[in-house]
Amino acid sequence: QELLRESGGALVQPGESLKLSCVYYGINFQNEAIGWFRQVPSKEREGVSAIGDSLAGEKTYYADTVKGRFTISRDNAKKTAYLQLNDLKPEDTAVYYCARGIRSGYYDYRLTEDEFMHWGQGTQVTVSS
Repeated sequence: QELLRESGGALVQPGESLKLSCVYYGINFQNEAIGWFRQVPSKEREGVSAIGDSLAGEKTYYADTVKGRFTISRDNAKKTAYLQLNDLKPEDTAVYYCARGIRSGYYDYRLTEDEFMHWGQGTQVTVSS
């Protein structure tokens, strides 16, 4: 049964922005940490960002490659996590996935795949002029 669904991917030009959404179809969204990853063909999935659950104070994490350009947030009432992508570059082109964290409460995420589960189907982001 589907638990997470991403949307918002598109074809944009360098320097433009996008906002990705990750809708959660479970019950206690506020108790779930959510991570965003991306993947290009023939490469491993790369951790982009994560946001902790309410117990963790919704602490945020970012990969160095996106720090200062991407912003993760969540709306617990809408059971949705967001990833705002600003100043997009061609190297940001990838399929973006969201997933739920395997730990609740305070936990320092390293943005590795083994820390997350129940992956969505992904949404394509293409940055090209």
